[in-house]
Amino acid sequence: MATYNKRGYKPEKPKAEKEENVHEAVLNDTSDTAEVFNSLDSTANKVGSWFTLNQSKIFYAIGGLALLAVGYLGYQNFIMEPNEEEAANEMFQAQQFYEQALNGQSADSLFNLALNGGEGKMGFLNIAETYSGTNAANLAHYYAGTAYLNMGKNKEAIAHLEQFNSKDMFLKAMSLGAIGDAFADLNQPQDAFDFYKKASEHTTNDFTTPRYAYKAGLMALELGKKDEALKLFTNIKDNYKSSVEAANIDVYLGMAQ
Repeated sequence: MATYNKRGYKPEKPKAEKEENVHEAVLNDTSDTAEVFNSLDSTANKVGSWFTLNQSKIFYAIGGLALLAVGYLGYQNFIMEPNEEEAANEMFQAQQFYEQALNGQSADSLFNLALNGGEGKMGFLNIAETYSGTNAANLAHYYAGTAYLNMGKNKEAIAHLEQFNSKDMFLKAMSLGAIGDAFADLNQPQDAFDFYKKASEHTTNDFTTPRYAYKAGLMALELGKKDEALKLFTNIKDNYKSSVEAANIDVYLGMAQ
């Protein structure tokens, strides 16, 4: 009978040779594994040695972080929270003076009381200084700034309003607009324009947006920036038709064209 070799066929190795190859592979794998473990042991030894040499520094660092965390919590619980409550209690009377002044009852004298204190309570200026870092002190800067603005003390108004920060978009827009008013009273139209525009863009609503866009437009006209004025007045006409500022906006659009 004829015999033939299949394509790709290789003669099978003798059993002894196969066992020897398997043994060599096992030895090689064992050697590689041992080498890996030796490497890991070496690394672990280095880490252990480094930790031993630096453990005092590590413990000091951990202790320092723990002290910072405890200190922060203590500061919040035993200093900031009581300060917030005290400041709020102090500010109530100053707010009463402020509201009365806005209603036109001996405005300047009442604004002075709101700023400097009365009835045994602090005014906004002392609250802002004494309780610095609290929400009440931050709000006191807004009240102080707008009180000064109503009294015609524009530089003092700007100084306090620039220190006011708020996540309340509406109130922040009002403070930016108030700075614009102060610069307008100081006859600094470029600064007034910049702050009015910021105030109009800070948030979108039917009160502050058209109000300060209108004021920015007037400053733009004064500065000869008719293109800017046209954009601002057009925004009021198109998007804030029910606003007070929209009533005569066509007149100002004509001036800007």
